[in-house]
Amino acid sequence: EEFEEHAEKVKKLTASPSNEDLLILYGLYKQATVGPVTTSRPGMFSMKERAKWDAWKAVEGNPLHTEKSTDEAMSDYITKVNNSP
Repeated sequence: EEFEEHAEKVKKLTASPSNEDLLILYGLYKQATVGPVTTSRPGMFSMKERAKWDAWKAVEGNPLHTEKSTDEAMSDYITKVNNSP
C-alpha cells in the first residue's frame, strides 16, 4: 500500500527528476512489481528501451550476490521518492 502511494507521488513531484533518477526509479519499480529481468536486451536502435532495460537489470545487482528482493526494491523505491524534490 505504501509502495503504491509513492508510485503515485512520483507522478505528482513538483520538480521533474533527472533522467538518471527516473531510470533508477524505473528499475526499482520494475524489480518491485515484476521481479528480475526476463526479456532480452533491446537492440541498439531502441535507445530509450535499452536504457530502461539496463536500469532494471542494474537493480538485480552483481551476479555474485543474490538479486534484490521485491521488498528491498519497494523499500529502496520509497526511500528514493522521499529524497526527490
